[in-house]
Amino acid sequence: GCSYLAGIAGSVATLLHDAVMNPAEVVKQRLQMFNSPYTSVLGCVRTVHRTEGFRAFYRSYTTQLTMNVPFQAIHFITYELLQEHLNPRRHYNPGSHIVAGAVAGAVAAAATTPLDVCKTLLNTQENTALSSLNIRGHLSGMANAFSTVYQLGGVPGFFKGVQARVIYQMPSTAIAWSVYEFFKYFLTKQALEKK
Repeated sequence: GCSYLAGIAGSVATLLHDAVMNPAEVVKQRLQMFNSPYTSVLGCVRTVHRTEGFRAFYRSYTTQLTMNVPFQAIHFITYELLQEHLNPRRHYNPGSHIVAGAVAGAVAAAATTPLDVCKTLLNTQENTALSSLNIRGHLSGMANAFSTVYQLGGVPGFFKGVQARVIYQMPSTAIAWSVYEFFKYFLTKQALEKK
């Protein structure tokens, strides 16, 4: 039904969004690393491009998509399913939008944490992880990253930071859905009043 169409819409938007945002995410994560050698955005971009090439900015793109497409699909579907129970008549109801938005964000964040751990490994800690396992070269993508995370931390390694990720996402998705639903209500009301 409607919830699955919402999931598809969120997934398609993610493909375009991530093509632009993946390089920005790589730079942000490298600047945030403990003892990061980078002091500015431009300096980081130049150094990474010079030492690792343009592909370094997109090495985690397939992983990013593999994480974000399921995240948005789960997020949108969960929100729509919760709205069907909390607000079946689909009236403007800020409480239901906040609760459904927060829960949808939490569910999607928890479910995709293993993929986020792999993405972060690809973007930031690849050299440290590989040298600790006495492996030379580069991680080539998701399968390699999954295997490396498992070797380093077993199953619990895939859920490092799950609480922080859920706590971060809940207010974000609650606010996003509340604002979306408010403007949908406000603009629809204005259009009906004009008629």
